[in-house]
Amino acid sequence: MCCSGEVYQVHVTTGDVLYAGTMNNVLIKLVGTDGESDQTLLYNKKGGFYQGSTCTYSVKCPVSLGKLVLIEVEKQKYSIFPEDDWFCSKIAVTTPDGDSVSFPCYPGLAGSCSLVGLGFESCLGSLVMDWRPVLRVSYALCCWVRLRLAVTLLGTSSFRLCVCVCVCVCWLAELKLKDFTECKQQWTKMEDIKRVFCTKRTEISAYVQEHWKEDAFFGYQFLNGVNPMVIKRCSKLPRNFPVTDDMVRPFLEPGTCLAAELQRGNIFLCDYKILEGLPTNAINQKQQYQAAPLCLLYKNAEDKLLPIAIQLNQQPGDLNPIFLPSDCEHDWLLAKMCVRSAEFCEHQLNSHLLRAHLLAEVFAMATLRTLPMVHPLYKLLIPHTRYTLQINHMARQVLISETGSFTQVWYNSNISARGLESVPNFYYRDDGLRLWNIINKFVQGIVCHYYSSDMEVQKDSELQSWIREIFVHGFLERSSSGIPQSFSKVEEVVKFVTMVIFTGSAQHAAVNSGQFDFGAWIPNNPFTMQRPLPTAKGNTSQNTILQTLPDINISVQGMSIFWVLSRTSSDFVRPVALGVYPEEYFTESVPCKLIKKMQRKLKGLSEEIKERNAELKLPYPYLCPEEVENSVAI
Repeated sequence: MCCSGEVYQVHVTTGDVLYAGTMNNVLIKLVGTDGESDQTLLYNKKGGFYQGSTCTYSVKCPVSLGKLVLIEVEKQKYSIFPEDDWFCSKIAVTTPDGDSVSFPCYPGLAGSCSLVGLGFESCLGSLVMDWRPVLRVSYALCCWVRLRLAVTLLGTSSFRLCVCVCVCVCWLAELKLKDFTECKQQWTKMEDIKRVFCTKRTEISAYVQEHWKEDAFFGYQFLNGVNPMVIKRCSKLPRNFPVTDDMVRPFLEPGTCLAAELQRGNIFLCDYKILEGLPTNAINQKQQYQAAPLCLLYKNAEDKLLPIAIQLNQQPGDLNPIFLPSDCEHDWLLAKMCVRSAEFCEHQLNSHLLRAHLLAEVFAMATLRTLPMVHPLYKLLIPHTRYTLQINHMARQVLISETGSFTQVWYNSNISARGLESVPNFYYRDDGLRLWNIINKFVQGIVCHYYSSDMEVQKDSELQSWIREIFVHGFLERSSSGIPQSFSKVEEVVKFVTMVIFTGSAQHAAVNSGQFDFGAWIPNNPFTMQRPLPTAKGNTSQNTILQTLPDINISVQGMSIFWVLSRTSSDFVRPVALGVYPEEYFTESVPCKLIKKMQRKLKGLSEEIKERNAELKLPYPYLCPEEVENSVAI
């Protein structure tokens, strides 16, 4: 190469994630509108590209390359060092004229391979259409490498698996509970549960222990517990739930009746029909039991939501009585516990696993498989897929496999549609809608910046491929799912992308983060029932309730898992709060301004939620933006 001429300074940043660095050779070629450089070895005196580092190199060219448009980066095996994987997060080039051009990369290079990065202010017209051959080369090279690294390198799933397992074991050891993991005996005293529970408490879990028997708290959890997804307003009783006015009149306000309260919209229903016929397994060689209850609730004049009737199975009959608050204390308490057990099962399998983890996985896979890294939608969505594939892969191995913890310990929203717009003290709804609006405004700004018309949406083959992938492979081409097969309007893209981001961030936080708070006190959250469901009234005692709860070893294992699942991700990468983007995917001025505007709104909402929570006896912190992660990461 010529010793004189133009000198370009190349600044290479390696991602700040575990195992991101490489000891292999890295070579680069700069391509501009007026020519290209020779392939240049980026020689590093320190011997490699280290995690979280930024190093500067010189690339010399005989003449100016004009406006830089792309770079070609290649990684090759070096000497005796084994081939390894490298996570390059960004390459910036300072031209001889002092201009800076940024090339956001964020691919993983596995073995000896190469990537192509583009680096000028992009819009769909000038970039995706004009540079489609370059995009195709880059996409073909990186697509399956990205998928491989998503599961192995970037998420370091084996490391995260070890972390979670070690946290469970260390927590049990620290609390001197490890010996209990082999104790297959039943609880014989409520005092014993209290002693175990008191080894680790939060402000909310302590409140749960104190108030779990109260009807008002029982009703509150349907709105602001870990599963605010089942309750709905009831205008007509189901035929299989024959509650009469005489049964519930004593629990309504004086001078009213059931029919009148149904008409006024003060009656609510939780129906667990989805659990009917669900097979149960044996734990500690004991058969487990599952209710599929119906629970009727009443909003009284004090705006308290109170249970007024519970039927434990779907089909009414003499062996399936309707339990009432006027029944003896233990009958009524056990009936509520059966509902809470059903609530746990529906929450874990439907609201949490299916509608948060697995749904987010569909979106993550489609993003990795169909969108080039330079595509604006990729840049918008990729931070919201962080660790989703890894945590789901880990869950399949450890929690929901045939011999996993869930199998051993546990058996197997629409606000308007459920009539919950005006229900008071519904913090999940209030905080969630405000978060939705902030995300929606941000997405609208980004999408409208790149798509100025519906026609541009229709012509973007990558965008159409993305939604088609979701419809075909995620929802098996079922139109009943409500997932579109294609996009024809800008507003359709805005709404769908808002839903994708909200699902992986806020919705997951709402159904995940409070698991220890509401579930650590086992009587409030019996994740398995060891006795058959009661078929008559008057036969329940304190001993019956204790015998119904999971055995001691299952209880402490469940508590430890709740503790781990309620924490933010805990490896060497810090948890990333909603709207915080450590990786600089967008470099254009308009998207960067939109990001900062969204961050200001999220910060303001966080402050408002904290101020409100300070005035509440039982705070609702789960949708405070600074407590919500960008993605399904735990």
